[in-house]
Amino acid sequence: MNLPNKLTVSRFVLTGLFLVAIFSRSPVNDTIALVLFSIAGLTDYFDGKIARQRKLITSFGILMDPLADKILTCSAFIALVERSKYNPDTGILPAVGVEAWMAVLIVSRELAITGLRLLAASKGVTLAAERYGKHKTISQIVAIISLLVLDAHIEWWPWLRDLFGLLMPWFAEVALWATLLLTFTSGGLYLWKNRQIYLEDM
Repeated sequence: MNLPNKLTVSRFVLTGLFLVAIFSRSPVNDTIALVLFSIAGLTDYFDGKIARQRKLITSFGILMDPLADKILTCSAFIALVERSKYNPDTGILPAVGVEAWMAVLIVSRELAITGLRLLAASKGVTLAAERYGKHKTISQIVAIISLLVLDAHIEWWPWLRDLFGLLMPWFAEVALWATLLLTFTSGGLYLWKNRQIYLEDM
């Protein structure tokens, strides 16, 4: 297994560790979840970069890289829905949160694209990720990180608390709505561009 594919596989492992962290109850679990998700996001960047530079693009990478992205981001959005609820223990309602319908839209889009890729594979066609799909993934990662920062213990670093205190809620709100727009648009474009794959069976 080459290095890019190892990084792709590591993203599956990091997703599992991220979920353990975000659903744990400890003083540092939110910070650990933020760190793990950030590392996973970096592997998404580096596996593609290394694969292109070293000409290590494989069928495994073409199929599994976007799947690893989808599992990572969908898991995070679903997990963050729970964080958007009123917390009776703290009496806090998050200023910015992921609504259930947002997670449903995102997950539905990803399932539709995955289904299309599986249908194409059954016909001997490999559909690679498009550039706008990568932009969508980047926007999702940025939105999730910004939402995780709101929960992380930035009070440990006063200068970060002061910096993020005013800017991050606004940035997280904009990033969340931007990723919803990109998710819907990129999915629609991808389905339309490859419509012959599923229309010929209808």
